[in-house]
Amino acid sequence: MRVLMIGLLAALFFSVTFILNRSMELEGGSWVWSASLRFFFMLPILLAIVGFQRKIKPVLIHLKNHPISWVVWSSVGFGLFYAPIAFATVYGPGWLVAATFQLTIIAGSLLVPFLNKEQELKQSIPLKSVFISAIILGGVILMQMEHASSVPLASIWLCTIPLIISAFSYPLGNRKMMQIVGSDLHTFQRILGMTIASMPFWLILSVYGAIAHGAPSSSQLGQTFIVAVSSGVIATGLFFYATNLVKHDTQKLAGVEATQSGEVVFALIGEIIFLHAAMPSPLSLLGVFLVIGGMVLHSLNSGAPRKEKTETKLSNIN
Repeated sequence: MRVLMIGLLAALFFSVTFILNRSMELEGGSWVWSASLRFFFMLPILLAIVGFQRKIKPVLIHLKNHPISWVVWSSVGFGLFYAPIAFATVYGPGWLVAATFQLTIIAGSLLVPFLNKEQELKQSIPLKSVFISAIILGGVILMQMEHASSVPLASIWLCTIPLIISAFSYPLGNRKMMQIVGSDLHTFQRILGMTIASMPFWLILSVYGAIAHGAPSSSQLGQTFIVAVSSGVIATGLFFYATNLVKHDTQKLAGVEATQSGEVVFALIGEIIFLHAAMPSPLSLLGVFLVIGGMVLHSLNSGAPRKEKTETKLSNIN
């Protein structure tokens, strides 16, 4: 239950991303700067946090020893996760982007066999977690049905396809880096390492942004700084900490990732309050209740006792 509460708190801070990205889009800011500036701001903040702990050197050593793995999976886990989210905000409100991104709940479970195929304990897709996640996803679909009916087909595809990429990239990059790092680095060290390793991705994207859209406005600079602190440091730190606590238990890991569906609810409320979005329809409210109900089921499922044989095998791996 504790890890699920941490995951839900992370979802609250993550929802700031969807609200402010939509705000910047409505003000005419480029999605390129909304994405890349977040990580440029994150870097000095993380350096200060890890530097205060005097633990930057182990990060640099690990980066030096595994440069290709760090760059590839950090670019996937951070670059291909966040750039598509910022792009999708051009074609849909923040709550719709947050809702569609919940495909990551299913993606996290579907990736289990691929990510664990070389481990001693072969883990299959946790079907019960997938079923419960499908309930959450059903709620997500209900929440966007009314909006989708009034949006051009091209906008739907330009919003949905990038988010499918994002939904798979986030758990894939996160879990691969957990396997590579193991217990060598703690959570903020790993986030710092991934931020450093993803810098080539963000530098290339920002060069494109400067050529195509010019410099960002002062308002966009301020809002991306808030996103960097709230979503990039606080939320990412909480989420990575929670997933690291249960990284050897596929059901609990799926449960933590399912808490991110709370982003939909928080983003919807935030847009109503700060961006004066319309109140949700009864159909959308039904979707909200399905999301909350699915999260409760995930909590109960992740706390259920496992078979003694599975516990023994997992203890051997640990």
